Amino acid sequence: MKIKSQKDFWAGLMFVAVGLAFAWGATGYSFGSSARPGPGYFPFGLGILLALLGALVLLGALTIETEDGEPVGRIGWRPLGIIVGSIVLFGVLLPWGGMVIALPVLVITSALAGDEFHWLEALVNSVVLTLLSYAIFIWGLGLTIPVWPKFVG
Repeated sequence: MKIKSQKDFWAGLMFVAVGLAFAWGATGYSFGSSARPGPGYFPFGLGILLALLGALVLLGALTIETEDGEPVGRIGWRPLGIIVGSIVLFGVLLPWGGMVIALPVLVITSALAGDEFHWLEALVNSVVLTLLSYAIFIWGLGLTIPVWPKFVG
């Protein structure tokens, strides 16, 4: 069988592998029932759905003809490094600087990974996401995430 779309083939294979890994990992938790689901119920279902979605993408990659076979391009190491670095920076800054500092730093440094970085867009996004995160996680869910930097009190 010939691969007709390399991008779809590898993406589908990745979805199947990650979905099955999550479903398998969820089997270590209690499933409960449909009326009272346990901690393994939701991750198992999502893992199976992700694996099925990956199987559909994989099937399409093997059956639907593309013009040039859609070869997989080079790995973007710079954007990947910037994104991973910004997540690590967020994890380091959150306990010390709180959400007010850590989240805007995460958004702005992550935006640097893109080809079309604009300061105004990054700043507006960071403010909106910080306000929404506060509303959802602190006010709505009542989580105990540090909001303000330690030096503010």
